[in-house]
Amino acid sequence: MNAAAETLPIQVSRPTLARRVWRLLVAIKDGLALIALLLFFGVLYMLISSSPNPADNRNGALLLDLNGSIVEQPEAPDPRALLTGQVPVGNQFRTRDVVRALELAAKDDDIKAVVLDLGGFWGGGQATLDEIGDALAKVRAAKKPILAHAAAYSDDAYLLAAHATEIWLDPMGGAMFTGPGGSQPYFKGLIDRLAVTTHVYRVGKFKSFVEPYTRADQSPEAREASVALSGALWQGWQDDVGRLRPKAKLASYIADPAAAFEASGGDMAKAALTSGIVDKLGDRATFGKRVASLVGGDDDKPAGDFNRT
Repeated sequence: MNAAAETLPIQVSRPTLARRVWRLLVAIKDGLALIALLLFFGVLYMLISSSPNPADNRNGALLLDLNGSIVEQPEAPDPRALLTGQVPVGNQFRTRDVVRALELAAKDDDIKAVVLDLGGFWGGGQATLDEIGDALAKVRAAKKPILAHAAAYSDDAYLLAAHATEIWLDPMGGAMFTGPGGSQPYFKGLIDRLAVTTHVYRVGKFKSFVEPYTRADQSPEAREASVALSGALWQGWQDDVGRLRPKAKLASYIADPAAAFEASGGDMAKAALTSGIVDKLGDRATFGKRVASLVGGDDDKPAGDFNRT
């Protein structure tokens, strides 16, 4: 036996035909994926380039379509309400969003006016509306017109509209101011009939939160507190509106609205116009034409359309 180790030749296997075909298919696949990716981004770039730039469409009026209420923080939708089919929360606008939009509009040269659409406005609380009113004052200080329109004005809607340079009202509408108030149900009678025993612990005369379960009517202390709060809010509303609309016959209109309606032949819109509560009467189309005369519009669009963002 030969002591020297026998060296075996190393054979290098050459790629078979099947392996070559597989590599070719993988290369084609990678190439097609790369081409598709490039085409996707190319089409995306063309769409972005061809679409109008939002900054170029701001010429015109800032439209605040307040179809809902203004709140500090919008209420989050409850998933259980969706499952049970309950009515979802209505539109809610965050106060700081409205204020920020108005403050930007006051400084933006592309915004020529501010339009308040208050036809579906639900309110927002006097303190919140005062904050938005301060932002509207900045718009007026910037020498930009503010135009408001609604089919009817109530307390909260008119507190915002009072900041406008022009208040418009639908000819079929009106204005009615009632002041703060409300009603409170009392369950003492029902509780007695059901023979239910309630245990209430209260300290102080003005702790009226539990009164609906212990009384059948409002206590004198609770009435005193409610009247004081409502009176302060109502007086603040009248002071603010009177300062903003000094020529309006607000006191007489509030004191005896029936007399104002009778003097105008029962026409509520005309009564508001005669009393200086509103400046002009007109439907949405007429109002839109007025705004278009200030900020421009598109003749190819329906009557009453105006440039807006």
